Amino acid sequence: MNRFHGSRILITGGLGFIGSNLARRLVQLGAKVTLVDSLIPQFGGNIANILDIKDRVEVNISDVRDPHAMAYLIQEKEFLFNLAGQTSHMDSMTDPVTDLEINSASQLSILEAARKKNPSIRIIYASTRQIYGKPQYLPVDEKHPILPVDVNGINKVAGEWYHILYSNVYGIPCTALRLTNTYGPGMRVKDARQTFLGLWIKNLLVGEPIKIFGDGLQLRDFNYVDDAVEAFLLAASSDQAIGQVLNLGSKEVIGLKSLAEKMVDIYGKGECELIPFPSERKAIDIGNYYGDFSLATATLGWSPKIGLAEGLRRTLEYYVNSGTQYWDK
Repeated sequence: MNRFHGSRILITGGLGFIGSNLARRLVQLGAKVTLVDSLIPQFGGNIANILDIKDRVEVNISDVRDPHAMAYLIQEKEFLFNLAGQTSHMDSMTDPVTDLEINSASQLSILEAARKKNPSIRIIYASTRQIYGKPQYLPVDEKHPILPVDVNGINKVAGEWYHILYSNVYGIPCTALRLTNTYGPGMRVKDARQTFLGLWIKNLLVGEPIKIFGDGLQLRDFNYVDDAVEAFLLAASSDQAIGQVLNLGSKEVIGLKSLAEKMVDIYGKGECELIPFPSERKAIDIGNYYGDFSLATATLGWSPKIGLAEGLRRTLEYYVNSGTQYWDK
């Protein structure tokens, strides 16, 4: 990872969950890091995420929908970790235009800024497994049909493909990582806008039941945030990854009811409750999902290192100590 020492790096969504963890790792590697975040309350940015490194990074409160700000910020940077996004599937259905602006239109604007101002910048884009929709087979590999079940998935497809198009046509070196359920310290926990697991953690710690939709047998895979950060760094270091779309994932696959029970067991108390699917959520539920990440292993040498039990233990410990900074705001 010596490639990052002294490098000028821009992270969009830098005060958010993955962005802040990535920033911390890059600071440790000696990079010069600029964080861009709008701090719009529903999007997950939280200044508490960088309290330990606030004097070692530059923070710019800007919105990725502002093309002039992004054109200025992207100049002279060597790497762009493009993590800013609207992550709520439900919000994408109730406010599809905002989702379009953030997850699609602003991505095109960022790439245009790169084409005009800094075409050699190395870009790693945070895509999502949500774009696959309801799996036709498992595990899901990158050849699986793209059939999004919500507006968020459609706009994330567009954002991802803009990056690959600009890589292929204009030579801007881009890679897209399709993230699965990423969790860990710094995740949004006050609601389910970022991930259901965050809200489960909050409910467990404040003494409310973990509420599981349906029968709880839905299968999922998870990545601890340190493993996701490592994937971003490896992708940015790999010329072989340029123009590629790569799944992340885990060999540990678990049903949601079993996951909730595991969290209760690790924490030492709490309860789980099965509840009927709300109709609006059932309409966009994808059923079982777990991914095939063998291409990421072959291309980057990446595989997850933090097991689910250990990752959950670290995450719960973090929110036991710091939770009020995340749900009392």
